[in-house]
Amino acid sequence: MKQYRETYVKINTSHIQNNVSKIIKKYNQYQYYFGVVKADCYGHDGILPVKAIIDGGCNYLVVALLEEGLKIRKQVKNIPILCLGVISEQEIDICIQNNITVTITSFEMALKIVKTNCSGLKVHLKLNTGMNRLGIKKEEELIKTVGLLKEHHIFIEGIYTHIYHAEDKEKTEKQFIKFEEMIQLVKDIPIIHVCASEALVNYPKRNFVNGCRLGIMMYGFTSDKSLELESTFSLHSKVIQINELEENETVGYNGAFKTNKQEKIAVIPIGYADGIIRKNTGRCVYIHNLPYKIVGNICMDMLFVKVDDYVKIGDEVILLKDIKHIEEVAKYLDTIPYEIICSVGKRVPRIYEC
Repeated sequence: MKQYRETYVKINTSHIQNNVSKIIKKYNQYQYYFGVVKADCYGHDGILPVKAIIDGGCNYLVVALLEEGLKIRKQVKNIPILCLGVISEQEIDICIQNNITVTITSFEMALKIVKTNCSGLKVHLKLNTGMNRLGIKKEEELIKTVGLLKEHHIFIEGIYTHIYHAEDKEKTEKQFIKFEEMIQLVKDIPIIHVCASEALVNYPKRNFVNGCRLGIMMYGFTSDKSLELESTFSLHSKVIQINELEENETVGYNGAFKTNKQEKIAVIPIGYADGIIRKNTGRCVYIHNLPYKIVGNICMDMLFVKVDDYVKIGDEVILLKDIKHIEEVAKYLDTIPYEIICSVGKRVPRIYEC
């Protein structure tokens, strides 16, 4: 559908591919590189970022929902796809038909699945080593689950866990130890993966592991600055009106901003319905590569920026400029870059450059 509002996200797929290649080149001891493409590639959207991740060297894809996997499978036929979320027994046949690998998170889930026509199903076992979200926690449950799946000739292709606080060495080492102890109870599982982005760069590869999951770092965000990853995501709009206000005039809902002198206020056609929540007031956008501050209450479809004589109607406004700016915005909002880029809504079109 044609977009009439000059507001869009620019996605650089070449940078995504280059980032993946750089990561794999440096962390080259693994056999399996899982590209995490859930949530529309962390807000990047479309099939082009997925293909860039594959072209960069990932040989397995990861989604959170079956719907995400099926959407990708329509256009990417050969690469395996692992679904991290819980899939009900009613969808097992769909997974088999579309080569979607299922995560087994409990013995109860396995019990339901073996009652289906599960011939040809591939599964990975999720172990709970401390995050306490999904996964098998006790050794007895793991042994029972593996036995049940093998009894019904279900192929256990992989086993994994998730590091929940990679910045904390003590907690992470405990997870590694627990995971290693648990996997020694099972044999002949081809793929073993633990580290996601931050754990990958902060901890050496374990001998018993042959896979890693690349997530937010594919899109440029990592503590390993030596990788020199490139920005992949920027958010753009344009000035649609400039209001010249006198002293003591207010701007927007509730008159949340009041002028203390003559001011120029630019109106930008993007708002909280697009993911720019009201807490963004006070942080900067960029016009002519210069920072200008958002003022007043952000509206559903528009927001206000205090500008000067250099800014004209039609000038480009960059609301999320690059990696550094997105990290600054995340800090300002007391959140993480993941949330910033995932929050930009579907009605903001993505424009791709290679």
